[in-house]
Amino acid sequence: MKTSRTALVLLCSAFLLMSPKCAFGSPQKESTPQIEVYQSSEELHQVLLQKPATHFRLAHSPSLTITVDDSKKYQEIDGFGASLTESSAYLLKRKLTDAQRTDALRMLFDRQKGIGLSMLRQPMGASDFALGIYSYDEMPEGETDPELKKFSIDHDRADILPVLKDILAINPKIKVIGSPWSAPGWMKTSGAMIQGSLLPPAYDPYAKYFVKYVQAYEAEGIPIFAVTMQNEPLHVPHDYPGLGMMAREQTAFLRDHLGPAFQKAGINAKILIFDHNWDLIDYPINILNDANAARFAGGVATHCYGGSSTAQEELHQRFPNKEIWMTECSGGDWQKGKILQQQVQLVINVLRHWAKSVILWNLALNQNHEPYLGGCTTCRGEIVVDESSSPAQVKTTVDYTALGHASKFVQPGARRIESNTFGQGSLEDVAFQNPDGSIVLLVLNSSDGAMQFNVGWRGQFAQYKLGGGEAVTFVWKGSTER
Repeated sequence: MKTSRTALVLLCSAFLLMSPKCAFGSPQKESTPQIEVYQSSEELHQVLLQKPATHFRLAHSPSLTITVDDSKKYQEIDGFGASLTESSAYLLKRKLTDAQRTDALRMLFDRQKGIGLSMLRQPMGASDFALGIYSYDEMPEGETDPELKKFSIDHDRADILPVLKDILAINPKIKVIGSPWSAPGWMKTSGAMIQGSLLPPAYDPYAKYFVKYVQAYEAEGIPIFAVTMQNEPLHVPHDYPGLGMMAREQTAFLRDHLGPAFQKAGINAKILIFDHNWDLIDYPINILNDANAARFAGGVATHCYGGSSTAQEELHQRFPNKEIWMTECSGGDWQKGKILQQQVQLVINVLRHWAKSVILWNLALNQNHEPYLGGCTTCRGEIVVDESSSPAQVKTTVDYTALGHASKFVQPGARRIESNTFGQGSLEDVAFQNPDGSIVLLVLNSSDGAMQFNVGWRGQFAQYKLGGGEAVTFVWKGSTER
């Protein structure tokens, strides 16, 4: 018996590399990646709650299976974020203590301590969420400044720039997109920042205005990743700054003025066209059909307030070399029912249709959705600075949770990868592979009841049960080899 056992040991030693099952007759258990699980439930008031880890196995249940295929890759992801409007900056800077502000910004921009937001959309001058109407080149009525000698970003030094610098200290790789709601009044047919369109003689000065904005912000240590030429160019509001800009006007401005001005000044910031709703995509199509204008277009910016994210699919099919960023979408009191479900659906659908970003609207508002100049009076921020008590209190919203299910786990530079989805009323999902090879799968159960399902990856399966209206993010180690 002793001799037989010795022989078996020698035999196994000789063939160990050839036969991992050789372990005195007991097969070795193959290691499988551990899957981290983070779940949110509006009904149970759970926000990105870490659940017990699970593992892949060879067997799978007869339930629906979401199969993740990291060999099929799509768009690169730049990130997730919101807008540090003047209203948001004012609340963060003036209504919170230094310690509260630091904690709030870490909760928003630190991946370990919060949800790791990585993009900001900054109004260039006043928007509907500002303390007053202003531009970077204000002139007395009847006067003009075509050389922009009066250009200054000093207005932003009170609240916006200090908070931006605090954010950059937490995440130095933040991508900032600048967007104007209006040109200075003296450049417009209305003579004011409210209503009107751009005067033809103002096209060159307005191009210089963008150049000076990028240069001034970069001089403050805030690099500009991109600009859009006009926020919602087909919407001209009556109670806050706006500017009408038809597609033919934006084409001419880009082709003959802004594009050449950036090129001459050596500015690398992207110029994004459109910056409006999905149901108006004939606008960017018309611009990109002009080859001379299209060569200056870094891509297309979209908003969510009309139409469907499937419009981005049309844009991608027509212009596969022009990338897409979703730059604004606000939640608000008009939403009823399962709001977390609605917001997670937005994140999933936008990303499944080629967007490189999901950027919501105000980063912070108070408990009354203030301060605002006009327009939306019921918009919701990613956080609430509640001034009804002293000291003010910071609270997260459902938008923070929805964004966090992607932003905390999907790193900038990740690629969306293939995953099947079962659509509204069932399991909806989107998957990514991070630069470090890790896999992220966001799943929403948009049915009314709990659903059992499988996650399939490379011939292995993990089982999970998710309540109706709940969201879950799975994260596991992959590889960069495929």
